[in-house]
Order: sequence, then C-alpha cells, then structure tokens
Amino acid sequence: MAFTTINNGSLFMNPKLYTGNGSTNAITGVGFQPDFTWIKNRSQSNTNHRLTDAVRGVTKEIYSDLTAAEATNTNGLTAFGSDGFTVGSNGDYNNNGSAIVSWNWKANGAGSANTDGSISSTVSANTTSGFSIVSYTGTGANATVGHGLGSLCKFIIIKRLNSTNDWEIGSTALGWDKHLYFNTGAANTSSNRWQSTAPTNSVFYLGAADGNNASSSPLIAYCFAEKQGYSKFGSYTGNGNADGTFVYTGFKPAFVMTKRTDGTGGWFMQDDKRLGYNYANYRLFADDSSAESTASRIDLLSNGFKCRDNDGNGNGFSYIYMAFAEAPLVGTNNIPANAR
Repeated sequence: MAFTTINNGSLFMNPKLYTGNGSTNAITGVGFQPDFTWIKNRSQSNTNHRLTDAVRGVTKEIYSDLTAAEATNTNGLTAFGSDGFTVGSNGDYNNNGSAIVSWNWKANGAGSANTDGSISSTVSANTTSGFSIVSYTGTGANATVGHGLGSLCKFIIIKRLNSTNDWEIGSTALGWDKHLYFNTGAANTSSNRWQSTAPTNSVFYLGAADGNNASSSPLIAYCFAEKQGYSKFGSYTGNGNADGTFVYTGFKPAFVMTKRTDGTGGWFMQDDKRLGYNYANYRLFADDSSAESTASRIDLLSNGFKCRDNDGNGNGFSYIYMAFAEAPLVGTNNIPANAR
C-alpha cells in the first residue's frame, strides 16, 4: 500500500473556485501563498487560460491555449496573498457573475540563482512537493539548465516569452526523444528538443529548437518531480468502453490532466472542486478557450482514476497524464482516503 510523507496535498497544490465580480476581487481559501496560478473562466467561451507565476511577476501572463508571447496585464492577477491572490477587472480573470477556476501550486517565492546547468537560471523550487519554476535565457545550441528539484524531473512545460511559439512539453512517460505542444491537440513528434536525454536530479537537457532554447530569448519552465502519495506522471492505454482503463496513482486525485500521444486529442483537465461526481466530473481543455464541458470523463477514486468516456479512453490509444493528490491512499497518519 502506498504511503506518503505529504498527508495533505492541498498545502502544495490546490484548485480554488470563485465567482467573478468585475472589480477588485481578493480570493482566499487556497491554503498557502501560491507561486504559480492557472486561471480559466468556466462560464464563457473564448476566454483564454491565464498562467501567472512569482518568478516572472504577478502582472505577466501567458496562455496555454495560444502560441502568443508573454503580455503584461495590470487588470488580471494583481497580487499573491498569504492564502490566495487578488484579481482585477479583466473578464478572463473576473467577469462579473462568471464561474472561474484557479489551479494553484506552491514553489518557493521569486526564486534564486542556479548554476547547475551550462545555462544559469533563476529557480523557485519546492523540493518537498517536487515543483519548480525555472527562468532562463536560451542559447540556440545544446545546453543544460538547473531545475533545483534535487530529484528526477519527470514532466516539463516550457514557453518562450518574447515571441509567438508553441509550448514545449516533455515527459518521462512520453520519452525524451519526443515532445508535445500545450496549445494544440496534435500527436507527439520525434525531435531533439531534449537531446534525447532524460533530466537528472539537477538539470534538464535542451536542443537548439526555438520553442525551448531560442538564442537570447527569455523562457519559463515548470518542472515536476514525482512524490509518492502526492504526484504521479505516467501513461496508460485506453480500452474504448465505458468500463474504462483504471490508472493507479496511490492517492485520491485533486487534479488530473490527460493527453492522447499517438494521435490527435485535447489536454483534458479535471479536478475535485468543480461541480460533478463520479461519472459526471466536469472538464476543461488546456488547449482550448471553450467554456466548461459537462460531459463525463473520469471517476476520481481513493487510489487513482478510472476512464469513463471513449474520448480519452480510445481502444488501444496511448495517453500520458499528470495527477496531484487531494489525499494519499495512506499517509503517515495511517488514515485511508475515500473516493469522491
């Protein structure tokens, strides 16, 4: 049985729902001061995903569903607080009456210098939960970058900030000779984005592609290490029916994102806070500006998740996923988790 030293995953990653008011809106109840906040208006279509972090600064936003460069928004997320964050009047963050979801991760503030790689970086790392935010400047040639996790990095999300470029996604489950794009549902592509080399306990590898290593360009990376009972980054094969594939994580998920890798398919996002129950958990799409869908997708269970929809469970299709815990299956307090 899977044990963990992180008895309360919500102290490190926590979805938080709120209702927009069209003005200044202080959101509390996250449970910690977030360093990375991802916001999506659930009620309205054509509202972009907005990603903000403490390393780039609260007014700097990027968009998982777009290739657009980083922008400054003084009416978006305006401050991180000890128990949440404050948003301004921008509609994607705070449209009056809209239902909005935020997914929040705790790193380690604005970051500090890291010289572990051939490229120096600024790193905000939480080694307990295995999450870091890494800022660096590309060289346009093979390089390494320090991630600060102190353990094997298994999932990396990168965005070039000063130009229109696809997001770059790398994963141990996918293989480091391949990559995916956040802003599209396209299948995985073989490439040398990562020098076909898995990250180590201290660095990740970069090839010469503009998307993750453009010369003289600022880039941001979100890096994840796996922590038993709290996070899992893996793969599964769909079976094409309503009694779908079960994926064991060793914890009760608070957040799950999945993506088909051997063909076209969206980045499905589900969590334990939005309205729904097993076989009717609502979903959003990281690569799409659409409003929330009420179509069923997965069951959130005490020890993993179970696919309940052919869209995300195609017969013989390959998928990767990232999942974070609400509660471990069994923690150091020996209290077992229950299904949703």
